[in-house]
Amino acid sequence: MSSTPPPIDTRLIWIDLEMTGLDPDSDSIIEIATLVTDQELNVLAEGPELAIHHPVERLDAMDDWNRGTHRKSGLWDKVVASQTSLAQAEALTIAFLSEWVPAGKSPICGNSICQDRRFLVRLMPRLESYFHYRNLDVSTLKELARRWSPELVDGFSKAGSHTAMADIR
Repeated sequence: MSSTPPPIDTRLIWIDLEMTGLDPDSDSIIEIATLVTDQELNVLAEGPELAIHHPVERLDAMDDWNRGTHRKSGLWDKVVASQTSLAQAEALTIAFLSEWVPAGKSPICGNSICQDRRFLVRLMPRLESYFHYRNLDVSTLKELARRWSPELVDGFSKAGSHTAMADIR
């Protein structure tokens, strides 16, 4: 019996964004990372992890939590030093994804992914439209587990480094 790999259109795209805040109308994306997995969650490919340039003045305008978190993680310095624009980050991410997953096939996957999707709609609309309209939101699973099977949650911990690729993993 031959073992054939699952179809390419069953692959999943995992994404995480780091932002200057939580308001997609006034805040911006400062980092993006993607992973592609098969349906069994085996990592097939890591996409580019891109810090997106913003001037120091934009970062200084963040609230205390974001300033402290992004300084501590090293993201602040990466963002200031980066030469990558939002448009370039969007194009590079789409180029990577197009090698692994057909457009419109994968739901957008990640933690609190609805928030990331709100930013993509406004700031990276071509990337947002690359995904299927469905969401695979890990935070929903965590909330349900906390309520219905709290013992399951005890076995999981999140590093909380607040860098895009680390948060996906």
